[in-house]
Order: sequence, then C-alpha cells, then structure tokens
Amino acid sequence: MKLDDDLKLQILEKVGIYSQRFSIPEPVILLTTKEVLDAPREMTEGRRTSAYKYYGVAYLQHNLVFLNIRKIPDEKTLENTLVHELIHMRFPYLAHGKRFNKLVRQGLRGKTFSPYKKRCKTPSF
Repeated sequence: MKLDDDLKLQILEKVGIYSQRFSIPEPVILLTTKEVLDAPREMTEGRRTSAYKYYGVAYLQHNLVFLNIRKIPDEKTLENTLVHELIHMRFPYLAHGKRFNKLVRQGLRGKTFSPYKKRCKTPSF
C-alpha cells in the first residue's frame, strides 16, 4: 500500500477504536522502516533490522507497534495486522496459536476485552 495522509489518519483512528475496545493504552504507531530505525535503539531492540520482513511487529515493553505499510497489500490485511499486533499488546502472555487466532477473529468482529490483570497467587492454607 502507499502511505499518504488519508491512510495515516485512517490507521490512527482504527488504532484508537481498537485500543479502547481492547482496554489497552493507545500505542505509538510506526509506519515505515525508517521510523523503526530512527526510533531509539532500546525501544526497537530484538526486531530492529528484521522488521521490514513482517507485516507488523509489537514492541510490548515500549507500547510501540510497527505496521509495514509498504509490505501490506490491501486494507483487509492492514486491519488484520493491526488487530493482530494489538491483541499481542492486550494478551502479552499468549503466543501464536489457536487461542491467539481466535482472539484476533473476535477482535475483528468487534468484541470488547476487559483490562488485563495480572493474576496474583493467593496463599493456600
């Protein structure tokens, strides 16, 4: 896809909508590999120079998402990728798999998720 001001605005609006639905803080969105490389090294560590290979990357520790607009072929794939990365932010303990994919599908259909709460172990007596 070609990045222009209209597309950027559309993406940021969707990020706001989905972030609210998923009960997560709105992440910073990077849309080009240049933005990834210009970001502080510690923020994009791990997938800094390989980010161009993917449709999207979530940098959980820094509430940062990269959407590789140049590589994404169409709007449907863009929305799928956006929701996929935001599901990573909402469910940081979940790896790719059946449950993860189910959550992505639910997110695309408009499901709302309550805020993430770490489980605390209660002592057993």
